[in-house]
Amino acid sequence: MTHGLGLGKFSRFDTRVNIAHGTAGCAPGDLFNLFPDRSVADMTRLTTIVLAAALAIIPSCRGGDSNDAPDRRTLIDSRDTDDPRSLDPAHSTDVPTGRAVAYVFDGLVRFTSDARVEPALAERWEVSPNGLTYTFHLRRGVTFHDGTPFTSRSVSRSFERVLSEGERPWPLLPIKGARAFQADEARTISGLSTPNDSTIVITLAEPLAVFITLLAMPVASIVPDSIPEKFGERPVGTGPWRFVEWSHDDYLRFARNTTYFDAAPKAESLMARIIPEASTAVAEFESGTVDVLFVPEGETQRWRDDAARSRLLRSAPGLRLFYVGINTRRGVLSDVRIRRAINHAVDVGATLEELMGGRGHRASGVIPPSLPGADTTRAPYAYDPAKAAALLKEASYPEGTELELWHSQDATVSRLAQTIQGYLAAAGIRVKLVQRDGPSVREAARNGQTDLVLKDWWADYPDAENFLYPLLHSTNVGAGGNVSFYANAEYDRQITRARRELDEATRVRLYRQADSIAFTEAPMLYLFFSTDLFAVQPWVHGFEVPVMFNGQRWTNVTIGGESDAARAPGASGRGDTPSRAGASGRSDTASRAGASGRGDTAPRAGAPTSPAPARPDSSRPPPR
Repeated sequence: MTHGLGLGKFSRFDTRVNIAHGTAGCAPGDLFNLFPDRSVADMTRLTTIVLAAALAIIPSCRGGDSNDAPDRRTLIDSRDTDDPRSLDPAHSTDVPTGRAVAYVFDGLVRFTSDARVEPALAERWEVSPNGLTYTFHLRRGVTFHDGTPFTSRSVSRSFERVLSEGERPWPLLPIKGARAFQADEARTISGLSTPNDSTIVITLAEPLAVFITLLAMPVASIVPDSIPEKFGERPVGTGPWRFVEWSHDDYLRFARNTTYFDAAPKAESLMARIIPEASTAVAEFESGTVDVLFVPEGETQRWRDDAARSRLLRSAPGLRLFYVGINTRRGVLSDVRIRRAINHAVDVGATLEELMGGRGHRASGVIPPSLPGADTTRAPYAYDPAKAAALLKEASYPEGTELELWHSQDATVSRLAQTIQGYLAAAGIRVKLVQRDGPSVREAARNGQTDLVLKDWWADYPDAENFLYPLLHSTNVGAGGNVSFYANAEYDRQITRARRELDEATRVRLYRQADSIAFTEAPMLYLFFSTDLFAVQPWVHGFEVPVMFNGQRWTNVTIGGESDAARAPGASGRGDTPSRAGASGRSDTASRAGASGRGDTAPRAGAPTSPAPARPDSSRPPPR
């Protein structure tokens, strides 16, 4: 374990509990000094045991005010529940990897916390009137952490590397010649040119309105021309944080890049803790050993009802859709009346309140209400058992028919599946639950073997296209993400046109029209869009809850001083006042160039007529 970075009591955190006096102090102590050879994970378990004993006597222990700031200069995040798969951008296929990549690396552009696209390694860019050519003017004098210079060649080599060995290179496939290069049919990417060290020109095979947002994804991050050995374990980038140490399944540690081109981070160091158990993460937050906590759905009411805890809550509209894919090609489910009956049979509002603590919005389409294109005036399917029964009777629904509802082993998903099963049974629709591991569920759904499949879909970038195209365009049936096997020629036409449309107002109108077409045909049981809810310690200043998982890089976050956590609007996370996330329009200026693009669940952004590849959809964990 590496120390010696001027980090003070780096990774020495505990809860100093005084049970005799009935109090639990939340200042850091020296528990780690008693067990110097123990890992953070070992000490987590010990701390949790001690804290549990204290909580048996005390109602709660939580951070006090900003004057109680711990004696450390390291920011500590606890949102990751799993180890990253790699720290190499080319292998960024999950949230923990993508988050860490955003600390160490830069792309040409990046997401702000509110999901806008802003300049990163590119100072500015222009887009040709036909939407095919992007000319990026790069920052000069930027170096990688190992001192090697960043140039336009770094960009072209990085993109070539992703297309050659990346696991999911789809964000770069819209570039002209990218598919031929990937298939070893060409030695270079014809759509990339480097006129000089500070300019790169990217030409697309066809216009794609959301292309600029794809470049803000982790896989499009820029790496050195010469890749060091064990790059996935010891990454070298240009980003605001330098990699220091990775203790697998325990933590990642980063140090401030003091020469960062966009101003060095305000804090000295950053630690990303990996805490699989939600209860452990909550206990550590309440002991003051972590700074940011993803509040588990089951804890929502407890945090809202406690005055001290509720002051620490921060929320943002999560671009995550929960739905049940209805296979429109299987038996009775090909009848739209039966699909509508399924939507009327389930009380989604009560389910959202009881299982998710009210954290979200009911879905009346696949576009999140915070994104342009969503029709927030459209009413969701009403809970109406009588109407459901009438539709089933009208469709001559065969008595005794049993449908299968597939779902993963996730606890929240399992409870949701059981609830849906109960509602459908009450309406006269017998459902058998089929619980499998995540990969098995995905494979069965993609192969068309499921009647119903309970899923969640995370946005890779903040644009309605990232929901409309993969989930319901006929190009993507099966492996591409459309597990409803929905096909509607007019819907496809609207989406295909929208993807190429450069005028934002026209594109948003097409999005809304297409969403309405699909909604009336009920290719899914529309459930809800979840809201992300976090607790932020009162001594943490400058943390903004990101809409996109890689939109918070901790560069402006500090420990100490007045906290702004409790003053955030909409902190309850109930999701009743959605705000627009990002902007979907194209611009020729660097500050707002088509802000619209998450890690491993997105559609292929190539030509709509291209075969749809396999995609991992909801395999990644929630952004904790």
